[in-house]
Amino acid sequence: MPKLSVNIDHIATIRQARGIDEPDPVAAAVLVELAGAHGITVHLREDRRHIQDRDVEILRKTVKTRLNLEMAATEEMIAIALKTQPDMVTLVPEGRHELTTEGGLDVNLLKTGLKQKVSLLQQAGISVSLFIEPDLEQVKASHRVGADMVEIHTGTYCEMRVNRERQEQLSRIEIAGSAARKLGMRVSAGHGLNYRNVSAVAALSGFEEFNIGHSIVARAALVGMDRAVREMLELMKG
Repeated sequence: MPKLSVNIDHIATIRQARGIDEPDPVAAAVLVELAGAHGITVHLREDRRHIQDRDVEILRKTVKTRLNLEMAATEEMIAIALKTQPDMVTLVPEGRHELTTEGGLDVNLLKTGLKQKVSLLQQAGISVSLFIEPDLEQVKASHRVGADMVEIHTGTYCEMRVNRERQEQLSRIEIAGSAARKLGMRVSAGHGLNYRNVSAVAALSGFEEFNIGHSIVARAALVGMDRAVREMLELMKG
């Protein structure tokens, strides 16, 4: 069974909407781990729209499973990662005006700078994943820059409403994952996955982990975090 890393960004989104100190992402992380999830993911954005630097610092001290820090490949964020020492860094593209991450990194375009930053993080003992489209050229480029892992972007698959188109996207995800494994990289997937569409992706072979956030936080608002996480884990087993 693949592992589940829960992205708790939107617990912080609710907090920031009022500019107060609740709900606390750290408390949410504790509940997520107690419910059986295998890791915690947070995205520290340049504009600090949800997760704050202090959240990352406290999470590093309190997370008992594995802390995955999503971030843009900027000098500021690299410095924060080196100081905080998460278990893994996932490098993602970031746009100031986007509501959520809209696609994968163009590793081919950014390969020179990425290779240096990947190496710098690895030298500090931090595993590095690159968030990419299910595209063979991006998989190959990720290998060339030395990534330990790739996270395959599942957003397009999740948006498809016609079964044939959905199956085509699922096939692309499977092919990209297989190619990455053959090159010696570990493989995860995420973005847009929810209680209705996760089972088909979880049934693919070779995927180590799924990063899921919004749908779990949304479900938790109705039934509680413990039940929301356990229900997702059951679907992933299915």
